[in-house]
Amino acid sequence: MEVLGVAAELLVMFTGFGLLIGILFGFFGMGGSFLVTPALLVMGYAPNVAVGSGLAFVFGTSVIATLKHRDLGQVDYKLGVLMIAGTTGGIEVGKIGLEYLQHIGLAGSVVSVAYIGLLGSIGAFVTYTALKGGDGGISHDVEEDDEGADDIPPIAQKIQSYNVPPMISIRGGFTVSLWMVLAVAFATGLLSGFLGVGGGFIRMPALFYLVGVPVPVAVGTDLFEIVFSGGIGSFLYAQSGAVDLSIVVPLLAGSALGARIGAGATNLVDEDDIKVYFGVMLLLGAIAVAVREAGNYLGIEVLDLVSLAIILGAALLVSGAVVVSSVRKLRETPSSAEPSVAD
Repeated sequence: MEVLGVAAELLVMFTGFGLLIGILFGFFGMGGSFLVTPALLVMGYAPNVAVGSGLAFVFGTSVIATLKHRDLGQVDYKLGVLMIAGTTGGIEVGKIGLEYLQHIGLAGSVVSVAYIGLLGSIGAFVTYTALKGGDGGISHDVEEDDEGADDIPPIAQKIQSYNVPPMISIRGGFTVSLWMVLAVAFATGLLSGFLGVGGGFIRMPALFYLVGVPVPVAVGTDLFEIVFSGGIGSFLYAQSGAVDLSIVVPLLAGSALGARIGAGATNLVDEDDIKVYFGVMLLLGAIAVAVREAGNYLGIEVLDLVSLAIILGAALLVSGAVVVSSVRKLRETPSSAEPSVAD
């Protein structure tokens, strides 16, 4: 059975996949490109179609998730625009570095090692600090005061201490130098351009650990940035006919619900739990990329499927944990309110 020339089974699979990724995308502000594109490549789609369709999906999902985060007051537009400006410059420099490595024939191995190392180190660091509880988390109730100043990560406190005009205010009632924000944005853009990835897994922790933005606002602001990068990328690929709507539409149909669930969950799930889930996702992603690169190096094609299975399994595991944690929190809320009603 076919619907609009596409097998019904494929449409159902893409819709379910979109729901799964939408939850992760709305919850973390990342996950689209590193899940969709490899899956499409393994399914036999041409590389340009896999990348172009993945970017179009990321664009649509980021719009949906950003709107939900906006409703929750979790998007700092001023910070987002500044991050876009700094990130753009960094991407250009990173691209130049990558082209140089390609010229001397070292791009593939250097990028692979750097990507695995970055995913693994960020994942390990975020998970460790969240489980340790030492760096705490800024409250989900993002108020314009500095009562939570002691909960800001030490690196962010140091960056905020540099009083280099002009100073700007960020969500949570803190001020930081414009030049510090641009420097952080440039550094994350440099890594993004060098590794050839969207950079959501770099920007979200950078906004929290380096700038001091509350985690839910870091996710929402990161998604706001992805609206622009994903939109430009998908437009350029669409001009060359590399965006397959039979892939994108069912993916977006599923992610329309998933992104809102994920975004809403950031307002329910404990902040340290968000960081644990994020770290675990990155660690499993690093393992999956390492397995894929080992398969390419050794010429063992089945390892590509193993890599994809690890990524999809990680996505299913983490998105399931997010939903379960949110449901538990919702169940606790009415029960905790009952004594006050009785009084």
